[in-house]
Amino acid sequence: MLVFSKANLVFLSVPKTGSTAYQASLLPLAAIAVTTPPELKHAPVFRYNRFFRPMIERFIAPEVDVLAVMREPISWLGSWYRYRQRPAMAGTANSTQGLSFDDFVAAYCLGEQPGFARVGAQSKFLEPQRNGTCITHLFRYEDQAGLIRFLEQRLGTRIATNRLNASPPSALELSPKTQARLRRKFSSDFALWEGIGENGEYIPLPARPKPGSED
Repeated sequence: MLVFSKANLVFLSVPKTGSTAYQASLLPLAAIAVTTPPELKHAPVFRYNRFFRPMIERFIAPEVDVLAVMREPISWLGSWYRYRQRPAMAGTANSTQGLSFDDFVAAYCLGEQPGFARVGAQSKFLEPQRNGTCITHLFRYEDQAGLIRFLEQRLGTRIATNRLNASPPSALELSPKTQARLRRKFSSDFALWEGIGENGEYIPLPARPKPGSED
């Protein structure tokens, strides 16, 4: 997560959307940079709302824009699958070595996901909160030119990024049955991604009020 005080902008880091490369490029411009641990670096909207927003609104500005990037859902799962195939994961409960991508996605769709398929959901990461805290600018990962253009205009500087933390290549094929199940069970993710327009405009999904949720 990066906070730009002069631009009144917070950039949340959705996992597997190139956030590490943008952090490396934009770090010198940030007033606050949260790069570790992963639970804070990749703070979702609900965690930002609870722990970071009060501080930012008090000491930086009463209203800030919140930026995030979302990846096409199947591509996003493919990045997780490839990331967990790397040699360092061998022998761990989260390794996807020896599994096909179809096996991985089928496990992701289970009610009780095994450890290797427990990667969360982008729609949950980006979910608006009941007090109105939400993403104000959401770009598709696939629209790097649009994202860079927005950042350059907002931060008043030229930006160059290098690909970092890239996953090793591997085949990503889904059977029609598995893809249909994924689209049905995680329809919110597909609807959110498909609703992203130009310049970071998008149609936010409504907050899902739950007893004990974090405001």
